[in-house]
Amino acid sequence: QVQLVESGGGSVQAGGSLRLSCVYSKTILDWDNMGWFRQAPGKEREGVATIDTDGSTKYTDSVKGRFTISRDNAKNTLYLLMNSLKPEDTATYYCAARQLVPSQRVFQDPLKAFRHWGQGTQVSVSS
Repeated sequence: QVQLVESGGGSVQAGGSLRLSCVYSKTILDWDNMGWFRQAPGKEREGVATIDTDGSTKYTDSVKGRFTISRDNAKNTLYLLMNSLKPEDTATYYCAARQLVPSQRVFQDPLKAFRHWGQGTQVSVSS
């Protein structure tokens, strides 16, 4: 079975940092692309960052220079290091696995871009 479990969320003040983790089942292959997405109340789920099988990464403009996505295949864990957090980063963060669409379209419709999703972890940033 495919499972993804996020953790590491919490409440922080603006400017703080958090590192999110996503532990996934071994049925997710090393060559499966993975990503982080987020959804704020009243908004659609949006792409945050993705990491390809070759280690290349992609970030949405609003988090570039602040967030870093990484993956440890040996530990079956996906990470998202979030620095210089802003109130607008407040959202539920989801990890996803098995990309279904070309890389240039992964942020257009998240639910169609990846096959498997975790249940999310809440990140709240106060000003």
